[in-house]
Amino acid sequence: MFVMAEAIKHEIQSLIDGIHGRYINQQDGEVASYIPQLSKSNPKHFGIAILSAKGQLFECGNTNTLFTIQSISKPLTYGMVLEIYGPEEVEKKIDIEPSGDAFNSIELEPKTNRPYNPMVNAGAITASAMLFDKYGKDAIDFILEKFSLAAGRPLEIDKEIYWSESKTGHRNRAIAYLLLNFNMISDYVEQILEIYFAQCSILINCRDLASIAATIANVGENPMTKKEVFSIDAVKSMMSVMNICGMYDNTGRWANEVGIPAKSGVSGGLMGVVNRQMGIATYSPMLDERGNSCRGISAYKELSRELGLHTFDCMNSGSSFLTTMLK
Repeated sequence: MFVMAEAIKHEIQSLIDGIHGRYINQQDGEVASYIPQLSKSNPKHFGIAILSAKGQLFECGNTNTLFTIQSISKPLTYGMVLEIYGPEEVEKKIDIEPSGDAFNSIELEPKTNRPYNPMVNAGAITASAMLFDKYGKDAIDFILEKFSLAAGRPLEIDKEIYWSESKTGHRNRAIAYLLLNFNMISDYVEQILEIYFAQCSILINCRDLASIAATIANVGENPMTKKEVFSIDAVKSMMSVMNICGMYDNTGRWANEVGIPAKSGVSGGLMGVVNRQMGIATYSPMLDERGNSCRGISAYKELSRELGLHTFDCMNSGSSFLTTMLK
């Protein structure tokens, strides 16, 4: 069960209530429409959830509204292939450098023909291919089970979103066939894409996303269920790659202004991980031109500033301020 610490409820809870009130009427951005089903999202929805590494939950707004995980699945499947194959084998297929290009660019690293990193579609499809190589058609069940452990409850796939992605995902097919051309994936292209589209279509809510983030923050152990989900080594690499590539071609500005390892998704979710301290999740489907949630970015900027969450802030990592607030 979630724990609500009454002694500190007024501090963090009041903070996120205030942030929610300040940005609920922000009108920047547009709902994603390149996947037809996503265009049906309610642009007014906005939720914020924080789960500490000790299981304390703070939430406000539309935290129970379901949305698909989309690209936030990428660091999770990357962690999974690291655990299965080891970093040396994974790096033969997926690099870990920022690309500076859009997340769906049909482009590979010129010298090695690898995807630039696991946060762009080419890298994520390669990770899905590696899971297919290991588990075949059962790969999606393995993914769903792992994601459910991180969320702390059984998750499901939104079949309508899945079919919508499958029918319109021709750019991802182009990426997959480019990967096949350079022997980065096997020739089971459609089966691999089926896994990729399905993993992106897993339904979560803001509370689930905070639990996933808190599991990563808590060195791989779900702070509610106490079950180990990811290894410590995988967690380190997941946070590292989110830190350098998680916000697409806005990652540099994010690292400077927010300073939290994070991953966004085009359905409007935004997951942030504060190492050893907390997981943060926001949901708002109004996106900027780079595919990141506008209200989510505004909320994270204020949370980072008010709580000293920036990686290089003197208040972060073992500070007496946060230690006191999250006892």
